[in-house]
Amino acid sequence: MTPSVPYIESGSPAYRRAVLALFLAGFATFSLLYCVQPLLPLFARDYHISPAHAALPLSVTTAALAVAVFVAGALSQHMPRRALMGGSLVAAALCNIAAGFAQPWWLLVTTRLAEGIALGGVPAVAMAYLAEEIHPRDLGKAMGQYVGGTALGGMAGRFGIGLLTEWFSWRVAISVLGALCLISALGFVALLPPSRHFTVKRGFDRRAHLAIWRGQLANPALLRLFGIGFVLMGVFVTLFNYTGFRLTGAPYHLSQTANALIYLTYISGIFSSALAGRMADRHGRRATLLATLAIILAGVVLTLAPWLPLVVAGIGLVTIGFFAGHAVAGGWVGAMAGPDKGHASALYLLFYYVGSSVLGWLGGAFWQHQGWGGVAGLTGGVLCCGLLLALRIPEPERTRPFA
Repeated sequence: MTPSVPYIESGSPAYRRAVLALFLAGFATFSLLYCVQPLLPLFARDYHISPAHAALPLSVTTAALAVAVFVAGALSQHMPRRALMGGSLVAAALCNIAAGFAQPWWLLVTTRLAEGIALGGVPAVAMAYLAEEIHPRDLGKAMGQYVGGTALGGMAGRFGIGLLTEWFSWRVAISVLGALCLISALGFVALLPPSRHFTVKRGFDRRAHLAIWRGQLANPALLRLFGIGFVLMGVFVTLFNYTGFRLTGAPYHLSQTANALIYLTYISGIFSSALAGRMADRHGRRATLLATLAIILAGVVLTLAPWLPLVVAGIGLVTIGFFAGHAVAGGWVGAMAGPDKGHASALYLLFYYVGSSVLGWLGGAFWQHQGWGGVAGLTGGVLCCGLLLALRIPEPERTRPFA
């Protein structure tokens, strides 16, 4: 790698291919990850198990992904980027197809566990690829478009599979979604330009990887960005986890189908993430990140209103702010990490998914004992901590708006 090797610039054919490829990767990853969430009541009914056991096909996948992302951050230094991501997507899609045919409960859970492990090779490596190959002045926009793909995938995996289940069965729905994501994976492999700013390292030195992670955790600015990842995903998942309980109960009594329409707010994330990326490139990352956290906080406050349209509007603001904030924070991690972008992206995503697990679980206690006011208080307090973290991240000259 030499300084003379050109970056991929906005407007070029390579840029369009890279952005489309990573859009497909984000779509497939989050479709596969969250597609079983609407099916948990059906698992409980068909397998005669408790709701806690019915949640295993989702919880084991996200738990495996959190660990696998961290490991993939180290392995990504020793494998070609496109091969690792493409292989991970194909393997995960095949696991999802197999899950649709799995008859015993243990086999369904096992295939979902394997799927989470396979998916670990995508998120951190995709963020590292963008930070390495896209011209710095276009990085925010490209990261936003990638996150837009994750937004569409999250919506398709939850809402789309509900429609397929109503028309056919949940087994057919899972397998059809897996086949669609397999096509997306093959399109990703065909479209993504090869890496030009990354060289595969030979040999695996465990101590070297641990030293890199220790150094990154000792970097106050990076550590604050990791904390913001914890805040963003933790708040987002917590609100969506318990919004369903609130809206299907008194005084709203929404049907399951009507409640599922809430996931259509993900469409706003497709546009907000791309817009936030461009704003970060133009106005600076810290100012844009602060704005996205403030939008989420405003949305949380709005959900306290008793009038349903205001509640839905608040959820929409939370969704807009979450995807925009993730695009900015993820791009900033890559820009700040230097040559070890895969390691830094893995740490960011580890904090990101731990936030989902910890706050998502803790929010249940607040909901049970204090109702929606407790959930809003918890998430609002966490967001205030996120704002303080963002205020303390320095924005040196190289991460300020590009000319």
